[in-house]
Amino acid sequence: MLRTQGTPAVRNHKGEKYMRRNDRAVMSRTGLEQILEGGTVCHVALNTGAAPYIVPLNYGFSWDTELKLYFHCATAGRKLDLSAADNRAGFEIDRALELIKGPAACDWGMKYESVAGTGLITELTDDAEKIPALNLLMTHYGFPGVPSYTDAMLHAVKILCLTVQEITGKAHR
Repeated sequence: MLRTQGTPAVRNHKGEKYMRRNDRAVMSRTGLEQILEGGTVCHVALNTGAAPYIVPLNYGFSWDTELKLYFHCATAGRKLDLSAADNRAGFEIDRALELIKGPAACDWGMKYESVAGTGLITELTDDAEKIPALNLLMTHYGFPGVPSYTDAMLHAVKILCLTVQEITGKAHR
Protein backbone atom coordinates (compact mmCIF):
# COMPACT_ATOMS: atom_id res chain seq x y z
CA MET A 1 0.00 0.00 0.00
CA LEU A 2 1.26 3.50 -0.72
CA ARG A 3 1.38 6.00 2.08
CA THR A 4 -0.52 9.19 1.37
CA GLN A 5 0.93 12.65 1.80
CA GLY A 6 0.54 13.99 5.31
CA THR A 7 0.97 10.63 7.04
CA PRO A 8 3.69 10.23 9.67
CA ALA A 9 7.22 9.85 8.35
CA VAL A 10 8.31 6.40 7.23
CA ARG A 11 10.81 5.27 9.87
CA ASN A 12 13.29 2.45 10.19
CA HIS A 13 13.60 0.00 13.09
CA LYS A 14 15.54 2.62 15.11
CA GLY A 15 12.77 5.20 14.70
CA GLU A 16 14.85 7.33 12.32
CA LYS A 17 13.13 9.00 9.37
CA TYR A 18 14.42 7.40 6.19
CA MET A 19 12.13 8.49 3.37
CA ARG A 20 11.43 12.10 2.51
CA ARG A 21 8.48 11.41 0.18
CA ASN A 22 6.15 9.35 2.38
CA ASP A 23 3.47 9.52 -0.31
CA ARG A 24 5.69 7.35 -2.54
CA ALA A 25 6.54 4.70 0.05
CA VAL A 26 5.59 1.13 -0.82
CA MET A 27 4.93 -0.54 2.51
CA SER A 28 3.02 -3.76 1.77
CA ARG A 29 4.64 -7.10 1.09
CA THR A 30 2.43 -7.44 -2.00
CA GLY A 31 3.64 -4.10 -3.35
CA LEU A 32 7.29 -4.96 -2.69
CA GLU A 33 6.88 -8.38 -4.37
CA GLN A 34 5.36 -6.74 -7.46
CA ILE A 35 8.42 -4.51 -7.79
CA LEU A 36 10.76 -7.50 -7.30
CA GLU A 37 8.83 -9.46 -9.95
CA GLY A 38 9.01 -6.57 -12.44
CA GLY A 39 12.71 -5.83 -12.02
CA THR A 40 15.41 -7.22 -14.28
CA VAL A 41 18.70 -6.24 -12.63
CA CYS A 42 19.74 -6.12 -8.98
CA HIS A 43 22.61 -3.78 -8.12
CA VAL A 44 24.54 -5.22 -5.18
CA ALA A 45 26.94 -3.09 -3.14
CA LEU A 46 29.82 -4.80 -1.36
CA ASN A 47 32.45 -3.40 1.00
CA THR A 48 36.00 -2.97 -0.31
CA GLY A 49 37.17 -1.29 2.88
CA ALA A 50 37.79 1.96 1.00
CA ALA A 51 34.55 2.41 -0.96
CA PRO A 52 31.50 0.44 -2.04
CA TYR A 53 31.85 -1.89 -5.03
CA ILE A 54 28.58 -2.10 -6.96
CA VAL A 55 27.86 -4.90 -9.39
CA PRO A 56 24.71 -5.44 -11.51
CA LEU A 57 23.40 -9.01 -11.32
CA ASN A 58 20.56 -11.12 -12.65
CA TYR A 59 18.46 -12.43 -9.78
CA GLY A 60 15.66 -14.64 -8.61
CA PHE A 61 13.92 -14.42 -5.25
CA SER A 62 11.81 -16.27 -2.72
CA TRP A 63 9.84 -14.85 0.18
CA ASP A 64 8.47 -17.30 2.69
CA THR A 65 9.37 -16.18 6.20
CA GLU A 66 12.44 -14.33 4.87
CA LEU A 67 13.09 -12.50 1.62
CA LYS A 68 16.04 -14.08 -0.19
CA LEU A 69 17.64 -12.86 -3.41
CA TYR A 70 19.65 -15.37 -5.44
CA PHE A 71 22.47 -14.59 -7.88
CA HIS A 72 24.64 -16.78 -10.10
CA CYS A 73 28.21 -15.98 -11.02
CA ALA A 74 31.53 -17.44 -12.10
CA THR A 75 33.54 -19.52 -9.67
CA ALA A 76 36.09 -16.76 -9.03
CA GLY A 77 36.08 -12.99 -9.00
CA ARG A 78 35.98 -9.79 -7.02
CA LYS A 79 32.39 -10.09 -5.74
CA LEU A 80 33.16 -13.54 -4.32
CA ASP A 81 36.33 -12.28 -2.65
CA LEU A 82 34.56 -9.24 -1.17
CA SER A 83 31.48 -11.12 0.04
CA ALA A 84 33.70 -13.77 1.66
CA ALA A 85 35.66 -11.05 3.51
CA ASP A 86 32.53 -9.10 4.60
CA ASN A 87 29.14 -10.61 3.87
CA ARG A 88 27.15 -7.44 4.57
CA ALA A 89 25.63 -6.05 1.39
CA GLY A 90 23.30 -3.39 0.09
CA PHE A 91 21.02 -3.89 -2.91
CA GLU A 92 18.77 -1.92 -5.23
CA ILE A 93 16.31 -2.91 -7.96
CA ASP A 94 14.46 -0.33 -10.03
CA ARG A 95 12.16 -0.19 -12.99
CA ALA A 96 11.55 2.85 -15.17
CA LEU A 97 7.87 3.08 -16.06
CA GLU A 98 7.59 6.28 -18.08
CA LEU A 99 9.66 9.32 -18.96
CA ILE A 100 7.73 12.50 -18.16
CA LYS A 101 8.48 15.37 -20.54
CA GLY A 102 7.59 19.02 -20.20
CA PRO A 103 8.34 22.39 -21.73
CA ALA A 104 11.01 23.31 -19.15
CA ALA A 105 13.89 21.22 -17.85
CA CYS A 106 12.42 21.06 -14.33
CA ASP A 107 9.15 19.70 -15.74
CA TRP A 108 10.88 16.47 -16.73
CA GLY A 109 10.89 13.42 -14.48
CA MET A 110 10.42 9.68 -14.36
CA LYS A 111 7.67 7.37 -13.20
CA TYR A 112 9.40 4.42 -11.52
CA GLU A 113 9.28 1.66 -8.93
CA SER A 114 12.22 0.65 -6.75
CA VAL A 115 13.28 -1.35 -3.74
CA ALA A 116 16.49 -0.99 -1.76
CA GLY A 117 17.83 -2.62 1.34
CA THR A 118 20.53 -4.47 3.18
CA GLY A 119 21.27 -8.06 4.06
CA LEU A 120 23.84 -10.79 4.44
CA ILE A 121 25.32 -12.82 1.58
CA THR A 122 26.11 -16.52 1.83
CA GLU A 123 27.25 -18.96 -0.81
CA LEU A 124 25.08 -21.99 -1.56
CA THR A 125 27.39 -24.97 -2.02
CA ASP A 126 25.10 -27.99 -2.00
CA ASP A 127 23.43 -28.93 -5.31
CA ALA A 128 20.16 -29.45 -3.40
CA GLU A 129 20.25 -25.71 -2.56
CA LYS A 130 21.72 -24.51 -5.87
CA ILE A 131 19.11 -26.12 -8.15
CA PRO A 132 16.03 -24.42 -6.60
CA ALA A 133 17.91 -21.11 -6.60
CA LEU A 134 18.81 -21.49 -10.27
CA ASN A 135 15.20 -22.43 -11.01
CA LEU A 136 14.05 -19.18 -9.36
CA LEU A 137 16.45 -17.21 -11.56
CA MET A 138 15.28 -18.98 -14.71
CA THR A 139 11.60 -18.58 -13.80
CA HIS A 140 12.09 -14.88 -13.03
CA TYR A 141 13.31 -14.31 -16.59
CA GLY A 142 10.55 -16.36 -18.21
CA PHE A 143 12.11 -19.76 -18.83
CA PRO A 144 9.27 -22.06 -19.94
CA GLY A 145 8.94 -25.35 -18.11
CA VAL A 146 11.37 -26.84 -15.63
CA PRO A 147 15.07 -26.23 -16.29
CA SER A 148 17.60 -29.03 -16.00
CA TYR A 149 21.30 -28.79 -15.24
CA THR A 150 24.19 -31.16 -15.81
CA ASP A 151 26.72 -31.83 -13.05
CA ALA A 152 29.25 -29.85 -15.10
CA MET A 153 26.90 -26.84 -15.18
CA LEU A 154 26.33 -26.99 -11.43
CA HIS A 155 30.05 -27.15 -10.71
CA ALA A 156 30.84 -24.28 -13.11
CA VAL A 157 28.64 -21.79 -11.28
CA LYS A 158 28.52 -20.20 -7.83
CA ILE A 159 25.18 -19.28 -6.29
CA LEU A 160 24.97 -16.43 -3.80
CA CYS A 161 22.01 -15.88 -1.49
CA LEU A 162 21.34 -12.45 -0.01
CA THR A 163 19.06 -12.80 3.02
CA VAL A 164 17.36 -9.41 3.32
CA GLN A 165 17.41 -7.75 6.73
CA GLU A 166 15.90 -4.40 5.75
CA ILE A 167 13.96 -3.30 2.68
CA THR A 168 12.19 -0.14 1.55
CA GLY A 169 10.08 0.41 -1.51
CA LYS A 170 9.27 3.57 -3.40
CA ALA A 171 7.16 4.29 -6.46
CA HIS A 172 6.09 7.24 -8.58
CA ARG A 173 3.40 5.82 -10.82
